[in-house]
Amino acid sequence: MEINYFGHACFKIKSSNTKLLIDPFDPKMVGIKMPHEEVDGVLVTHSHKDHSFIEAARGYRKIIDGPGEYEIGGISIIGFSTYHDNKNGAERGENTIYLLEAEGIRVLHLGDLGHVLSEKQVEAVGNVNILILPVGNKYSLGVKEAVKVVNDIEPQIIIPMHYFFEGINKEYFDGLLPVDNFLSEMGLPVEKMPKLSLKLADLTEDQKVVLLERK
Repeated sequence: MEINYFGHACFKIKSSNTKLLIDPFDPKMVGIKMPHEEVDGVLVTHSHKDHSFIEAARGYRKIIDGPGEYEIGGISIIGFSTYHDNKNGAERGENTIYLLEAEGIRVLHLGDLGHVLSEKQVEAVGNVNILILPVGNKYSLGVKEAVKVVNDIEPQIIIPMHYFFEGINKEYFDGLLPVDNFLSEMGLPVEKMPKLSLKLADLTEDQKVVLLERK
């Protein structure tokens, strides 16, 4: 499995010959480039344009934009209903979190989750090897909430997303915190890399944070 990061909440996940794009963003809104990608499927966690810029995808045969069970090219996908805020969606609406399984590796992308998960939700998701979660506060999980979600799910690899960085459009995202706030609170070893490539056998019981470079 290979995971590439384009910035904000957008990732490309490749398994065998199947490529999925998650939460492509409008480059004019976010302020950084969003390349056009040839993929087999697109996953959208919610309809805001910084997460649902389908125009960035090429060649796809399926768009997934809500809860349910799906399959694309051998990748199993389950979407779970959550909220974009901690008020049952009253402020920012609904959000879908996606559990992907391929090559025996289970990846959970939380989109713009705005609340800690309930015990029932954690049980429904089950075992997670790689957790991709927002850590920038204001528009989704706060730093302490993000740490609690990590501790509840207990993945081996944590990939932070949706945080402030130089070049992001301050008109929309000035309230985001930099990733360092989360890294300090989490207190785990951090590995920086251009992309994450791994097999199931590469996973160990030790937890670590993987900080991916933006493509």
